[in-house]
Amino acid sequence: MHIHILGICGTFMGGLAALAREAGHRVTGCDAGVYPPMSDQLRALGIELIEGYGADQLALKPDMFVVGNVVSRARLADGTPKFPLMEAILDAGAPYTSGPQWLAEHVLQGRHVLAVAGTHGKTTTTSMLAWILECAGLAPGFLVGGVPMNFGVSARLGAPVRPLAGPGPLATAPLFVIEADEYDTAFFDKRSKFVHYRPRTAVLNNLEFDHADIFDDLGQIERQFHHLVRTVPPSGRVVVNGLEESLARVLHAGCWSGVANFGTAVSDFGAQGAPHDFEVLQRGRTVARVQWTLTGVHNQLNALAAIAAAEHVGVTPAQAAEALARFENVKRRMELRGTVRGIAVYDDFAHHPTALRTTLDGLRRRVGPKGEGRGRILAVFEPRSNTMKLGTMKAQLPWALEPADLAFCHTAGLDWDAAAALAPMGARAQTAGDLPTLVGQIRAAVQPGDHIVCMSNGSFGGVHAQLLAELSKQ
Repeated sequence: MHIHILGICGTFMGGLAALAREAGHRVTGCDAGVYPPMSDQLRALGIELIEGYGADQLALKPDMFVVGNVVSRARLADGTPKFPLMEAILDAGAPYTSGPQWLAEHVLQGRHVLAVAGTHGKTTTTSMLAWILECAGLAPGFLVGGVPMNFGVSARLGAPVRPLAGPGPLATAPLFVIEADEYDTAFFDKRSKFVHYRPRTAVLNNLEFDHADIFDDLGQIERQFHHLVRTVPPSGRVVVNGLEESLARVLHAGCWSGVANFGTAVSDFGAQGAPHDFEVLQRGRTVARVQWTLTGVHNQLNALAAIAAAEHVGVTPAQAAEALARFENVKRRMELRGTVRGIAVYDDFAHHPTALRTTLDGLRRRVGPKGEGRGRILAVFEPRSNTMKLGTMKAQLPWALEPADLAFCHTAGLDWDAAAALAPMGARAQTAGDLPTLVGQIRAAVQPGDHIVCMSNGSFGGVHAQLLAELSKQ
């Protein structure tokens, strides 16, 4: 089959392209911006990339056009289509589908799907789960919204048959672990992506309001999560965070599968001890011990979710704990980009206020309390997500950044006053409308021993490399 992917350089669609290529399909694709590292990765797989959405691509005549959710029926100021190729596809009556639908029909069918959903921690928990299954000899396929450092790739098909039979009706079905996003599928399918995946094991890691560009309130997102729960079979398992009232409401609306909860003192799976060294409790009994390099209560909860999901396919908590001891995290999750004169520069994907706070809390625990001479935390962030650009959560930013000693906000492209939003932080917060000014502010403030955390869901204009270069000059 020849598929042509619209929006191929996005994280999800790029991973889908890699899976399709590995499965033997001919893959071509287009995007508005075709640039490294995704362009290099895709071209290395033999995938032809075209810049832009020109209608002339209709002449490729693929068996199927696979449409990413970046594509819309939008018009430019002069009235011309923003995506001429999509208009041509519709006019010609050419076959098209969404990325999640194509994935469900051509990759996930016949597999035991383990889907990881939640507002936060999806990428990390999906990576943990895939690594646990890999270490157990189950050779899972996976599609992750990042690059797990244990694997070095964001997607692979995995073994065509499960190497070791597990419990349940699909005992020999190959396993596939997928990051399950609640964002909408396509302009013609406004359901959440994850309803297409039909998991037998579904992780509901946490849930709070996000994606203000497509959801009006938390209740709308809870409804989408319940749609996911409805697709889990009777022999399946819903792994749910027992600390989340929103998820309790989701399950209260109806659940027809087994449930394993985690996180509370009376949960099926709990933890005792510090996040970097803790005992795993299964219904109150110690069954394993996790000793690893990750920090933060959020990662402790992520680990419990992955352990509970892996147990559903026959992996013991002790096996899972052994795997987690060798887990190397995901690129752009507190990834150390370099150290100059004792100043560490980190890259992190955090963009929601809760994620900003969680990331900074984890580093604060590692560094120690403020004012004890062990180095300060400088939070550098870019409100780049659709939700943050709308300013819906700007009032939460002072709370989110409270663990940092200093905060620096890149304000380019914002329609709201970031300086006013950060005013409660006083002189601890600065804003800049361009990267050179931002880098200059940080350079003037930084001291040896500081920890600089750059947080954005985009490339942040390569600010990490710019900071390291500037610090090297001093």
